[in-house]
Amino acid sequence: MSSDLPIHVIGRPGGATPLGPDPSRSAVLVRRVRLLVAFTIAYNVIEAVVAIAAGTIAGSAALLGFGLDSVIEVSSALAVAWQFAGRDPEAREKVALRIIAFSFFGLAAFVTFDAVTSLIAGHAADHSGLGIGIAALSLLVMPAASWVQRRTGNELGSHSAVADSKQTLLCTYMSAALLVGLLANSAWGWWWADSVAALVIAALAVGEGINAWRGEVCCSPAGALAGHESCDDGCACC
Repeated sequence: MSSDLPIHVIGRPGGATPLGPDPSRSAVLVRRVRLLVAFTIAYNVIEAVVAIAAGTIAGSAALLGFGLDSVIEVSSALAVAWQFAGRDPEAREKVALRIIAFSFFGLAAFVTFDAVTSLIAGHAADHSGLGIGIAALSLLVMPAASWVQRRTGNELGSHSAVADSKQTLLCTYMSAALLVGLLANSAWGWWWADSVAALVIAALAVGEGINAWRGEVCCSPAGALAGHESCDDGCACC
């Protein structure tokens, strides 16, 4: 992220007075945001590998959907990185957003089909200790990461850092839905809970896809690293 981040100002006779942090503090906060962004991307990669592997072994639609969503989050970051790698990022913006949107719609369609067919067939996913573990870990890690991102972004005056914290928070909702479904299936034998959790994840993915299609997607990790600061305060992707 570039160091010339937007700082809120107030008017005074003779000019405006910056309300943001001093330059030395800004440099510390910028480095913190970069580390948080890099951590989020790396964690999503690991989360995707673990969740997809566990979902394949257990036959869990919810775990597969959760893992595929992590893949798409990383893919969307790469799409935005491609956008800003060109000389005219605005010319590539529509294509990047369409790629992101179709990715989420594809995820939703796949997970919905898998979940519905499992419900119709009465298929019960096997117990997955690994899946429960990654869901529980994400439920602990993502809210903390989101809180630090939001607090840092607010102090820095960076809309993109705050918006990205909301995107990170979305992982919390998905983790909660996944964990409830896996535990209900394992502890009480509610075989349908896994499919219901998968449908919740699919619904959240549709919401993300619609926001991307409309151009209302939150700043991605790649956007934050590239210094893109066009996200609005009211970014409501989450």
